[in-house]
Amino acid sequence: MPFEQQTTPIKPPFESWGRYPAYDATLKPLHWQGDFPAAIAGAISGALPVGMGRSYGDVCLLKEGTLVPTIGMNRLLDFNAETGLLTAEAGITLAQILDFAVPRGYFLPVTPGTKYVTLGGAIANDVHGKNHDVTGSFGNHVPCFELMRSDGTRMLCSQRENPDWFAATIGGMGLTGLITWAQLRLQPIVSRMIDYQGIQFHGIDEFLDLKKQYENVAYTVSWVDCVSTGKNFARGIFMLGDHSKVPSELKTTPKPKLVFPFNAPGFALNRASVSLFNTLFFHKQMKSHVKMLQDYEPFFYPLDKVLHWNRMYGKRGLLQFQYAIPWEHAKEGTEAILKEIAKSGLASFLAVLKTFGDIPSLGMMSFPQAGIMFALDFPIKPNVSFPLMQRLGDMTLEFGGRLYPAKDACMTASQFQAFYPKWQQFSKYKDPALTSSFWERVTGEGTAQ
Repeated sequence: MPFEQQTTPIKPPFESWGRYPAYDATLKPLHWQGDFPAAIAGAISGALPVGMGRSYGDVCLLKEGTLVPTIGMNRLLDFNAETGLLTAEAGITLAQILDFAVPRGYFLPVTPGTKYVTLGGAIANDVHGKNHDVTGSFGNHVPCFELMRSDGTRMLCSQRENPDWFAATIGGMGLTGLITWAQLRLQPIVSRMIDYQGIQFHGIDEFLDLKKQYENVAYTVSWVDCVSTGKNFARGIFMLGDHSKVPSELKTTPKPKLVFPFNAPGFALNRASVSLFNTLFFHKQMKSHVKMLQDYEPFFYPLDKVLHWNRMYGKRGLLQFQYAIPWEHAKEGTEAILKEIAKSGLASFLAVLKTFGDIPSLGMMSFPQAGIMFALDFPIKPNVSFPLMQRLGDMTLEFGGRLYPAKDACMTASQFQAFYPKWQQFSKYKDPALTSSFWERVTGEGTAQ
């Protein structure tokens, strides 16, 4: 069953969601699994399978190379209505899976903040969600997948069969080969609705107290004000929810109609405008603690209702800074980084704070580790943004944390190799024909061709 594409056709240049850096590449879209070796044959500067391009930096880019978009390879292959085990080609999006699964009483086991990513991309970046404490990351719910190498070799990968390739491919940034198809264990639901609560907090201590108080709730995440100082330093809204147990109609979600129509001018996002937004957002609740039923769309995907929302950052694009700092230094590290951001004069209104649990990821290069995770989007202001990213990366390393390759455009080689000490072990599983601008930037390695 091939799914109708929900996005406009891919055409050059292929952009990451951050729109930086901007590289030209040859595009060879895949529609059939077996076409992969022929599509990349003779690619002098290497090749890279890509999905929807929702990574923020250059992990899905290859300067002057060959990109192989997989979204045409989106067939549903099998579904067990009793167990919720779904098998599909890797180019299917999470949005398409939801359209199929929700009316049948199932939901994704883990979902990132956008549903417009492919199944293969979710595995290759081992994405995480609001329920990491209780379910781990995406790869923990993938029993097996097929991996095709550039020479046409196919192998079934699971924790029992080719377990080393399984571990290298989960979180492997698409560099071990093409994931042709994968299985995914879905979770049962009886309603689209979420039992939602929103609680205002002031400071990291209050955030951690709330997290402990509601540790048995499936989904928790916080928005935090990274601009305000003084008594309002690190204020935020703690958002939590569980799938409602009251049965209601399970229907598909209408396609979004709102589109951000143009590239906003560079001056639109400044400290004053973001400060005003943050104050209004913090006080949008009339009470400090609210409870309500909420549809899963605004709870999980608040930004997906506006297509091309990244245009609000202008033609230069945006940088995302996303770290995970282990519990030993999580509080002091988060407070120090927030103060450094406030001191820089840059501002972010998309600031997400949450925790990672201790369920180990199955991927050799997976990002999550138990502690605090923080993600912020910044408009690109060349003389300020890039030096700040360098300082924040160094601070993350100092506090024992790591940055997320899928959201990165600035990580240095020394930072990456310290964050991911298994990178050399991983490179043994890298397909010799595949590479990315990110991989070349942080390792100095290209392809063997």
